[in-house]
Amino acid sequence: MTKTNYVFDTNVFILFFSSYYPDSFPTLWKQFDQLVANGQITSTREVRRELEGRGNKTLQNWLKTAKELFPAPTANEAQFVTAIYAMTHFQQNIERKKLLKGGNAADPFVIARAKILSATVVTLERERPNSAKIPNICKHFSIPCVSLERFMKLENWSF
Repeated sequence: MTKTNYVFDTNVFILFFSSYYPDSFPTLWKQFDQLVANGQITSTREVRRELEGRGNKTLQNWLKTAKELFPAPTANEAQFVTAIYAMTHFQQNIERKKLLKGGNAADPFVIARAKILSATVVTLERERPNSAKIPNICKHFSIPCVSLERFMKLENWSF
């Protein structure tokens, strides 16, 4: 049986650490840690940058120990980000505020990492008609994209 690899979006980590406290959900965290150890969960440096300084103390402490989970984009990933933004419609994915303030824009890097690794994106975003959200971009490029709930079902997690 082939193991699925996943690329987590920023919002998934925030939800995990704000709602699924390790002391209250030890089984979830054991399974999460196992997928990380197996190399089945990854993300990208840009997600880490979005997470830094956000969320609770548990998340911030975890980020210090999880650096390998957030690698810098490879040349192939950067090239795919360029392909995403070559499409005018997807350029609206970068929020104007982020452009003006120099903020982080992890979405295209999450998508690119999934494309290059043949992985599945896990995000809380939902597909919307004529949108430039992660699920819409993934659909355009035939990249699997699932919700957190669907991810848990695919991994047969139940609590």
